[in-house]
Amino acid sequence: MTQSTNKSGGPMSRGYLVAGNWKMNGSSASNAALVEGLLRGIAECPAIDVLVCPPALYLDAVRRHIGAAPIAVGGQNLSDEREPGAYTGELHASMLNDVGCSHVLVGHSERRTLYGENDACVARKFVVAQAGGLIPVLCIGETLAEREADQTEIVLKRQLDAVIAAAGIGAFINAVVAYEPVWAIGTGRTASVEQAQAAHAFIRGVLAANDAKIANSVRLLYGGSVKADNAASLFSCEDVDGGLIGGASLKAPEFLAICASAQILAASLDA
Repeated sequence: MTQSTNKSGGPMSRGYLVAGNWKMNGSSASNAALVEGLLRGIAECPAIDVLVCPPALYLDAVRRHIGAAPIAVGGQNLSDEREPGAYTGELHASMLNDVGCSHVLVGHSERRTLYGENDACVARKFVVAQAGGLIPVLCIGETLAEREADQTEIVLKRQLDAVIAAAGIGAFINAVVAYEPVWAIGTGRTASVEQAQAAHAFIRGVLAANDAKIANSVRLLYGGSVKADNAASLFSCEDVDGGLIGGASLKAPEFLAICASAQILAASLDA
């Protein structure tokens, strides 16, 4: 993990993480081209951590192609079953670990809204991910209707509390939290800097109510139409430690430009 200082000047070791969620996109050929593009530029971002999450079918090939380059690979989803068995079509945490994954997305809004994953299911997946040697990237966020009804904090706290109840606050030492306002995912709409910071500060506050030291160590990512032209302003927020990038992660120049924004901020903190 990158060592740095926080934006208030105090010591911490969160550093920046830029993660790309490729969703259900790609092919053997296009993935190879994308990875080649990333490999040509990733050396310019030594002060940050970078993660890509390809579709499950391509995880092994992408991991092998990346080789020793400083790009981690993660899954987009996993089963909530604790043990392998007769669960056709599912992926056990140990399988993701076996092909070189270090992380896995848990509770992405598309899993919640399209596939009916409730808070209890997400909490089980979080626990199973860690038991299988993976770092869960816990995705939380409110819909447009919930934001307009002033329910944002209620929703975020409910989603966090479900995981804290199942796994304990100590589990967040080895976890990442991604705030994804559902109304900003793939819509071209982005939370303002003020909205992003307010949500991230609230999330850190919920964690701090359970353990302040752990709360300060957890990396909080922003996800929701992050692009090269808005990454720097979002990442400069006190409680934003990087991004979970969707569409822009499918274009190597765009993703590298986002990484470069984090790199510049990380370098300025180390200066």
